[in-house]
Amino acid sequence: MTTFADITEEYEFLEADDRYRLLIDLGRELPEMPAALKTDATLVRGCSASVWVYPVTADGTLTFLADSNAAITKGIIALVLKTVEHKNAAEILKTDIENALAPFDLKNQLSSNRTQGIPNMISLIRETAARYAG
Repeated sequence: MTTFADITEEYEFLEADDRYRLLIDLGRELPEMPAALKTDATLVRGCSASVWVYPVTADGTLTFLADSNAAITKGIIALVLKTVEHKNAAEILKTDIENALAPFDLKNQLSSNRTQGIPNMISLIRETAARYAG
């Protein structure tokens, strides 16, 4: 299993095309999200592609199943989820996801269409963590 730190380090040394491939590979590593969970309730608003995120709790941690109909977007949500991997709801609320993603400079690496939904992905994760922590 690749850690967020490992991904950050690898990304730093890659050229643009290889960075795209890394994101696509991250998306491929996401656990399969059952089609029944891909509903309007799990759809992230404001993304250029369809993105679904569903919370799962186990052993005190809050994890998320996620999927997208676009490979790069699926990789982006996988990257976002890596920032909160293996954390409980309270820890997720304390995580500065935007700061963790800063080294990836996604706004300059990807088109604005690809990155416009990232704040909504992060908000959904935080809102879900707040519900579970509360």
